[in-house]
Amino acid sequence: MKKVDFSYTWKMMKQKKSGYLFVAPFFLLFLVFTVLPVCISIFFSFTHYNVLELPQWAGLDNYMNLFLHDDVFITAIKNTMIFAVVTGPVSYILCLIFAWFINELNRTLRTIFTILFYVPSISGGAYSIFSIIFNSDRYGLINGLLLRWNIITEPIAWFQDTRFMLTICIIVSLWMSLGTSFLAFIAGLQAVDRSLYEAGAMDGIQTRWHELWYITLPAMKPQLMFGAVMAISSSFSVGAVCNTLCGFPSTDYAAHTIIAHLEDYGTIRFEMGYACAIAALLFLLMIGTNKLINILLRRVGE
Repeated sequence: MKKVDFSYTWKMMKQKKSGYLFVAPFFLLFLVFTVLPVCISIFFSFTHYNVLELPQWAGLDNYMNLFLHDDVFITAIKNTMIFAVVTGPVSYILCLIFAWFINELNRTLRTIFTILFYVPSISGGAYSIFSIIFNSDRYGLINGLLLRWNIITEPIAWFQDTRFMLTICIIVSLWMSLGTSFLAFIAGLQAVDRSLYEAGAMDGIQTRWHELWYITLPAMKPQLMFGAVMAISSSFSVGAVCNTLCGFPSTDYAAHTIIAHLEDYGTIRFEMGYACAIAALLFLLMIGTNKLINILLRRVGE
């Protein structure tokens, strides 16, 4: 194992102390408000803690209860994994495709379409729009069309029917997914050196797909990694969409996610030790997925 020369490291830090001073405020904020809470949460996950009393050491009891006695948590894992498998890759690919096509437009059209695609992710209008589309009475757009075409005989309660709840929430999530990742991809495409395409043409690259795979994507790997992290975070932390559309808790927990389960035990029941165990498992799941995405992104352009 290679030894670290601490004296040399300290010497280099002293030489670049002005840079470290500029980084220090962010580092301190990150340490206090991100690293420290995560560490504290992991500690509390091994305790019985209700906020009002001192925590009592519980060992692995919380984790054992989650997998052996909490059927709702198993349902939440299943729903969250469905969300992550569908919305994560699909939203990531859609962001990349739309960004690629929009980048080919002139500056004015590119600005207009960027705003149009980005707005749904920062506005709450999607909830209102889909509430109207999937309204449970005959005045809802989908119910009205199905009744007019004699496909159904009575309106469907879309947000209470366990057959459709999760699917509708996935559709709404995809509609709202063109957000920060989309802007990052636009920025990455704009930053690609145009001379690389000329060099690629001289090396035998002829089609746009070859340009995308061998030049464009490798040149914007930092943006691809950032977009992947955002996609993973948003797909595993889904909860607001389901709670807003289907209520909390949803019918038969058909749209119940890990985040909803975490909010239930953390903000309603105040079983903070149990809630921290849920958060720790979600954190490990996201870290593992992130590592997998890292491995896959390294193969881009090969």
